Amino acid sequence: MRKVLVVDDAAFMRRSLKIMLERNGYEVVGEAENGKAAIQKYRELKPDIVTMDITMPEMDGIQAVKTIKQIASDPKIVMISALGQENYIREAVLSGAVGFIVKPFKEEQVIRALNKI
Repeated sequence: MRKVLVVDDAAFMRRSLKIMLERNGYEVVGEAENGKAAIQKYRELKPDIVTMDITMPEMDGIQAVKTIKQIASDPKIVMISALGQENYIREAVLSGAVGFIVKPFKEEQVIRALNKI
């Protein structure tokens, strides 16, 4: 079972993703509400995959991706962003993200994106 860290500043979004992922055979090993917490949890939990929101308080998802990339040689990070954030998605992928999902999303889109990794 692949271990996932879910990072989003909205608790309802973390909960929704956790339900979707667990229903499809993934193990959610942790959650974080911002980029700083995500880095700490990444170090502690060593997840196989991270779902990372872009816009968050304290540290955004792009900066968190850059930092995690310094910690791990090949992290599997999938960015999650709202419509209209295409420039951020491009920057996130250039920073080391391996994919992206656009909000609002359907369960099949999330699982398809993670299964590709």
